[in-house]
Amino acid sequence: MPLDYRTAFDLAPIGLVLSRQRQIVDCNRQVLAMFGAEREQLIGQSFEILYPTHDEFERTGQRIVAALDAQGWYADERVMKRVDGASRGELFWCHVSGRALDPATPHAAGIWAFEDLSARRKLKVDFTPREREIAALLIEGLTSKQIGKRLDISPRTVDVYRARLMRKAGAATTPELVHKLLSG
Repeated sequence: MPLDYRTAFDLAPIGLVLSRQRQIVDCNRQVLAMFGAEREQLIGQSFEILYPTHDEFERTGQRIVAALDAQGWYADERVMKRVDGASRGELFWCHVSGRALDPATPHAAGIWAFEDLSARRKLKVDFTPREREIAALLIEGLTSKQIGKRLDISPRTVDVYRARLMRKAGAATTPELVHKLLSG
């Protein structure tokens, strides 16, 4: 097999996606395996197909725009959804990082890397979409005020959701909640 850029892209040990206007232009084999999809199911499709809900897709897009650094880089951990196969519809933790090619137009074109975290972190509790977002930001170590600012909600609302998360996960403190979220 010749070693060229296409081969490196296809055989990379992490999922890679090229995007335009939040649509999948190209992806490698690892993305297909991770999401349980065939190429035809993803190419030309909106990233929305990989999200648990439409609202999570929309809010993540807004968060990306708000959080890009000066070079257009962005990274987070979020819950994604498998597309097809035996695991169709299964939700899993995923680390997503990448960059907008032009930070002034964040969704125009981008390069994104996906890493399936489900081997280390299981999604054992059935969280609502907003709870999943807040859980992901708690894992990043953000305070209620920082989370509220990022999600455009009040810090008090964040506290209410954190209390629900703690109750569902059986955690007495925020550090214990984060530990349970990280350990799966």
